[in-house]
Amino acid sequence: MDALIEGVSINPLKIIPVEHGDVLHALKATDSSFVGFGEAYFSTIEHGSIKGWKYHSKMTLNIVVPVGIIRFVIFDDRPESETRNTFNEIVLGPSSNYVRLTVKPKLWFAFQGLDKGLNLLLNLASIAHDPTEARTLPITNTHIPNYGWQ
Repeated sequence: MDALIEGVSINPLKIIPVEHGDVLHALKATDSSFVGFGEAYFSTIEHGSIKGWKYHSKMTLNIVVPVGIIRFVIFDDRPESETRNTFNEIVLGPSSNYVRLTVKPKLWFAFQGLDKGLNLLLNLASIAHDPTEARTLPITNTHIPNYGWQ
């Protein structure tokens, strides 16, 4: 992968094997990417489906994929950014890349379910849901260049 977009970070997480079921870490208040807590929610996505594009003006996302495999694509259209007009693609899942993906505000993101079974993400959002601070665009639009989803 090329360099990460300014405002995106990936933090390794621990999976602790425990008899009768593992413990999967997500986020601690002492982590550098923790900027507050507004709400936690789960979202599922079916195999091959794509959700996005979404943009938050205030919310920081802290995304973990404890079940399945999900591809995240982030696009930077901020005029002042050194990473303007670039994409990042990050694939998350507990079996191959169990990390926390942090996405700061003012970046576009979309995601696709890759596993044939359940694909589940947890977002530990910095603020509570506020529809006035979010925008959405369809996957194919005139603002974000065609990413070439498969």
